[in-house]
Amino acid sequence: MDRADLLAEQLGLPIRDRRLLAQALTHTSWLHEHPGEAAGHNERLEFLGDAVVNLAVSEALYTRHPDDDEGVLSARRAAIVSATGLATLASRIDLGTFLSLGEGEAGRIGPGRPSIMASAFEALLGALLLDIGWDLTRDWVIGTAAPEIDAGLPPASLKSPKSRLQEETQRTTGGRPSYRVLEAVGPDHDKLFRVEVSVGGEVLGMGVGRSRRVAETAAAAEAVTVLAARAAEAAAEAATDAAEAKGTTEAESTDARTARRAG
Repeated sequence: MDRADLLAEQLGLPIRDRRLLAQALTHTSWLHEHPGEAAGHNERLEFLGDAVVNLAVSEALYTRHPDDDEGVLSARRAAIVSATGLATLASRIDLGTFLSLGEGEAGRIGPGRPSIMASAFEALLGALLLDIGWDLTRDWVIGTAAPEIDAGLPPASLKSPKSRLQEETQRTTGGRPSYRVLEAVGPDHDKLFRVEVSVGGEVLGMGVGRSRRVAETAAAAEAVTVLAARAAEAAAEAATDAAEAKGTTEAESTDARTARRAG
């Protein structure tokens, strides 16, 4: 079985057009390295899938959070359909293992980066819409994103990745994120931006998008993920050190009591 067949089997949906699904899994970098070996890359499907996920998530949030105003609903949607949010949904179905990515792009970016995963997830939705229709596609999206849609998160936790990154770096280092455009390729009406974000000279994330703002948001989301992983690792090390110190102290106390009794 090829990748499209394997993914179709995993999704459990009545998918008929495997060529369309295979196109959704084909990154432009792979097609450039293997011209003529695929029907096309997934960017047009990504465009369509962007509309699908926004509408499906908006409808679900409107129904399930009747007390939220427009601002809070918008914040909830933005958190789910951000590069990080969509990458989470893509990871939930292990989408990265099915992607066809060019060797050069895989070396520079890799299938696990949020921007790649998010784009592939949108392309998948575009393919599903064209193949199985709106109702089944909407229901599948809502089911896949149910934990995020149903979560009653406070508005403060729904800030954009760029805002969260700036608040985190100012809190921990006092530094401000710096965004740099690495490249902007393509015609003016269809340009692709690649942006990196750094703090104190250290690159923390990179993002790709159809606008500089989208690329910066993707880079910030990746940087937030990196900092969160570092914080979790530091907390785990601190907990281990504390436990070891406690064990040493208790052992020393036991030895001291034993010595006193022996004396």
